Amino acid sequence: MSGPGYLFLGDEERALVQRALDEWQINRYRSDDSPEPSMVRALELEFAARTGSPHVLAVNSCTSALLTALAALGVGPGDEVIVPGYTFIATIAAVVHRGAVPVLAEVDDTLTLDPVDVRARITPATRAVIAVHMLGAPAALDELRAVADEYGLLLIEDVAQAAGGTHRGRALGTVGDAGAFSLNLFKVITSGDGGLLTLADDTAYERAFAFHDHGMRPLRQGIAEADSLFGLNLRMHELSAAVALGQLRKIDHILGALRAQKTALSEAIGELPGVAPARVTDPDGDCATFLVLRFDSAVAARDVAVRLGTSTLIDSGRHYYGNMPQLTGRRTPAPSDHPFGCPAHPTEHSYAPRSLPRTDDLLARSVGLSVGVSDAYIGGGFGITPFSPRTEIEAVAGAVRSAVEEVVART
Repeated sequence: MSGPGYLFLGDEERALVQRALDEWQINRYRSDDSPEPSMVRALELEFAARTGSPHVLAVNSCTSALLTALAALGVGPGDEVIVPGYTFIATIAAVVHRGAVPVLAEVDDTLTLDPVDVRARITPATRAVIAVHMLGAPAALDELRAVADEYGLLLIEDVAQAAGGTHRGRALGTVGDAGAFSLNLFKVITSGDGGLLTLADDTAYERAFAFHDHGMRPLRQGIAEADSLFGLNLRMHELSAAVALGQLRKIDHILGALRAQKTALSEAIGELPGVAPARVTDPDGDCATFLVLRFDSAVAARDVAVRLGTSTLIDSGRHYYGNMPQLTGRRTPAPSDHPFGCPAHPTEHSYAPRSLPRTDDLLARSVGLSVGVSDAYIGGGFGITPFSPRTEIEAVAGAVRSAVEEVVART
């Protein structure tokens, strides 16, 4: 079980880790007088150069990046944040831990947030929208940005599964006011665990830095007296940054391999009765970690998934809102916590399974074939790797065709 980045780990990452160990520089702040930046800072600078983001902050996870983004942008109790019903639970958890109310919205046939449904769910309490680039595919950012601008809302991108992806030529994470990236084991690039946060605004960056490091100014140039924020310790350390830096420097190679493999798998499968590839908003910007097949029938999708030893996306763990007992039960660490139990900010929002009929239908009819993410929990239990030879690709494609033909013949 791993992601693309893990499969590409090699001598480059090992050399950077060894350098950090040789110098005994394992904290993001260097303890000597060397003019060379720490690896954490080098990672931030190189990621900023790649994406074109004015500011990048390295943190210890994508969840921390989301939490920091919400804090830096001033989202908190009394605010509503629109999130898709198909996302990893961390997106929603970050909203809840800021005391804000998650408002579930439908996904469209790309399995990303539906801009039309977002507009329908805006209320006077709405403060932000979180677009999630699920399974490596970009959300409809132009439309979502237009809706956010029309209503004066913040747009935050959850780019956990799509580092290196683009939307109409722009790096994911730079269209919104903030972008949160994951570097965990299952992602396009990895450091084992870790995260990156992109920010467009200077003040938001200062607030984010203070939040992630006990009220410090960026790069610890004094204490952030201007805001006097209570912060946390969400810092990335040098060893994680060393691995991430090595990965970042080969991300184009990783994405190139994934895209070539996805094309080869799609072509090998060809056209099948009652099934078609899911729509992608911008195929050129897709990270190509999955090939999602959409079936005409949920029963057919389930039967094919069973034959392949995998599952439909509606059964993919805590990525579907109906599989999140913390959300459906509105559970917080203490019963009186924001956002569900605080008398000062009451909310009537409930999160019952099957409350998003379009999302439910699309996920029930979708099977994800892995191209680089080997993780049954997200529905990537069957497929290929970035290194699969042509014979293996043909074998996987043949198994898919046979499963579909068996199901069609039976019905």
